[in-house]
Amino acid sequence: MIDRKPIRVLAVGLGNMGKSHALAYHNDPDFEIVGLVNRSKVDLPEDLHGYTVHHSYEVALAEFKPELVSINTYSDTHADYSIMAMEAGAHVFVEKPIATTVADAKRVADTAKRLKKKLVVGYILRHHPSWITLIEKARDLGGPYVFRLNLNQQSSGPTWQTHKSLMKTTSPIVDCGVHYVDVMCQITDAKPVKVHGMGLRMSDEISPDMYNYGHFQVIFEDKSVGWYEAGWGPMMSETAFFVKDIISPNGSVSIVVPEGTKSDDVDAHTKTSLIRIHSAEIDASGEFKKLDENLSMADEPGHDELCAREQAYMARVIYEDLDTYRHVDDAVQSLSICLAADESIRTGVEIEL
Repeated sequence: MIDRKPIRVLAVGLGNMGKSHALAYHNDPDFEIVGLVNRSKVDLPEDLHGYTVHHSYEVALAEFKPELVSINTYSDTHADYSIMAMEAGAHVFVEKPIATTVADAKRVADTAKRLKKKLVVGYILRHHPSWITLIEKARDLGGPYVFRLNLNQQSSGPTWQTHKSLMKTTSPIVDCGVHYVDVMCQITDAKPVKVHGMGLRMSDEISPDMYNYGHFQVIFEDKSVGWYEAGWGPMMSETAFFVKDIISPNGSVSIVVPEGTKSDDVDAHTKTSLIRIHSAEIDASGEFKKLDENLSMADEPGHDELCAREQAYMARVIYEDLDTYRHVDDAVQSLSICLAADESIRTGVEIEL
């Protein structure tokens, strides 16, 4: 019989994603928040006002002895915080990317396996019904594939401040790219072979060794090819900022967003509006046999609801003893591809994987 006693969770990091995950725990009877952690003072939504915010992760971890630690901090802390939590006896939910180096990512994965702890990485698109449909429809077409994916964000004010903070440790193509490389890998299921990247620093407000625009191409063992593009900042264009196209010899599957969608709208990063399926099949006269099919996604979940779905899955993983090793290995693989692209940008050399 499954023990439905609430899972005692320590939520660490209260930025955009951290607040959403904390709200998910607050609203889900499968969880009991024992503490919130943020290094600085932070404004919280009303539902979270009843919780004390602690400023030391190490102290809170030792004091509350949680069963689950939810890590939603900046990327450079993900590996160490995850390992500390597991060594303290807790399961871990960690936002993407799992780490900032492949070695650290493997260290986190190995720790979970050694200590037999549940580890889930925040790949929110894996819980999104529209993206699940997109992947299924693309796989139905059959490969090899062309992947055309980007997520550029024209940011200003607080959003640009957040982007600049993120870029102290992680480039745009790594921070966002792991999601979309994971989608590529789920569709083709083939090993990546080569990565080539290019990038440009377009702001004096970021470190001289960081770039706020990046683009890379990846080649897979089954001959599939793909590109991903990500740029952040006030100079970015709103034109074609959201391209989600998967093409095969048999047709294509695309996400279409509404006219007027803004690139810094967090819901726009996951909402799809509709999925368009195109068949390449033609008749004897050379005309298409089928009209394009549009699948409406009008009632799809918003950002906070998706975070709630992620945490409902986290509860299932713990209660039902689900195996997450393949999921973690996939997270390491997608990170390794994006970090290879980052290395290619910095060295100007194509990277063999």
